[in-house]
Amino acid sequence: MDDDANVTYITLGGHVELNKYRYVYFFIMFIVYILIICSNSIIVYLIWVHQNLHEPMYIFIAALLLNSVVYSTNIYPKLLIDFLSEKQVISYSACLFQFYIFYSFGSSEFFLLSAMAYDRYVSICKPLQYHNIMRKTTVGIFLLFAWLVPACHVAVLTILSAETKLCDSTLKGIFCNNSIYKLQCVTPIVITIHGVVSLIDLSILPMLFIIFTYTKIFIITYRSCKEVRKKAAETCLPHLLVLISFSILSAYDTSIARVESNFPKTARLIMMLQIILYHPLFNPLIYGLKMKEISKHLKRLLCPAKCI
Repeated sequence: MDDDANVTYITLGGHVELNKYRYVYFFIMFIVYILIICSNSIIVYLIWVHQNLHEPMYIFIAALLLNSVVYSTNIYPKLLIDFLSEKQVISYSACLFQFYIFYSFGSSEFFLLSAMAYDRYVSICKPLQYHNIMRKTTVGIFLLFAWLVPACHVAVLTILSAETKLCDSTLKGIFCNNSIYKLQCVTPIVITIHGVVSLIDLSILPMLFIIFTYTKIFIITYRSCKEVRKKAAETCLPHLLVLISFSILSAYDTSIARVESNFPKTARLIMMLQIILYHPLFNPLIYGLKMKEISKHLKRLLCPAKCI
């Protein structure tokens, strides 16, 4: 570890050799970042300006896409700088901040997907009570809960990590995720316990709630008419696709990323890039194409003359 004016620096050792192709990597990642910002922001804009999209389901989608923008902005600017730098380093305090944003906003996606699952359950299974249950106040509470609970959980882990002694200065990754624990001389038992509690509270319990909710929806729609089954498929399928995608990437991050492995550096880089590439682009693609109302407004925006 280098220490300059009481600032601890660590080296990001997950990059491949960049000397030959650094500008190619930079250009590709820059284009991807612009695509992420534009695709997510366009759908958020459509939800914001169109009155018929001011419904709980679309508000939760907008929140999910805003998460993707923050999530990506937390990683891509530093990553782009690294591609143009001879040495990829970051201060430990900045690394912890990146860790905090990455996991607080990442974990909030499970809560937002849980809110979407509940919204679909009320809409499909209790349609007459929908407007009484899913009021603006209820939506606001769900959003506050989805952002506040993960932020508090991850803040504790971040503070505990900041006070832990480091014995290594090379992080096996391209950004600061839970591999920062490998830098610690000894991971305190309190971090391990709180990490397990956070995993249960922020991932497992929301996942179980989502599975339970969609199971109830499928049971009820299976017994209903064809029209109800069609409505359920149209509105639930995009959420399930996003959930499956995010769950797979989360499983990788919480398991493989924390296990010492002999993966080649290039293979490790590819695996890490999946976390920051696919999901932020997958969300707007799925919701833009599969959600009928959003797709309709998107077509009018992109080709106003032909799509009228």
